[in-house]
Amino acid sequence: MTCYESALRILSYRFNSVAELRTKLRAKRFEPAEIAETLARLTDEGWLDDARFAGAFVRTRQLKKIGPRRIERELQAAGVDRQTAQSALRENSDPDREREDLAAAVAKRRRMLVRRHGADYLETAEGRKKLTAFLLKQGYDAALIRSVVKETAELED
Repeated sequence: MTCYESALRILSYRFNSVAELRTKLRAKRFEPAEIAETLARLTDEGWLDDARFAGAFVRTRQLKKIGPRRIERELQAAGVDRQTAQSALRENSDPDREREDLAAAVAKRRRMLVRRHGADYLETAEGRKKLTAFLLKQGYDAALIRSVVKETAELED
């Protein structure tokens, strides 16, 4: 199987960034010159586009209620440059939806923590810290987290 055919087979499963595809083709032990030629051809033919990959990636991760900071980190780990990642996030950002997603994540995590540690756990500093740390790890902004957690706590009281 040629490098080009192998690349098309990989792309038939899901979008890949240029860096991801390069890594996968290297793992299949193709020559660097052949890989470079294949990547150039796929880019020219429109099969490979980091901007399109980043946009699809952002939309998919947002559906899983992942915050913008984590999405950006994941895109950079996939080999997408910072400018392309930020552009994809800007094009697909919706502050209202982000707030709703965060509120849903807060509610879900609160239920889990109450089930695991008891109803009073979220009133303790440890409980609030655990909830906030989880949300920060999910990629949400600290100020937004503070605001949504406070609103959610007021609604439950």
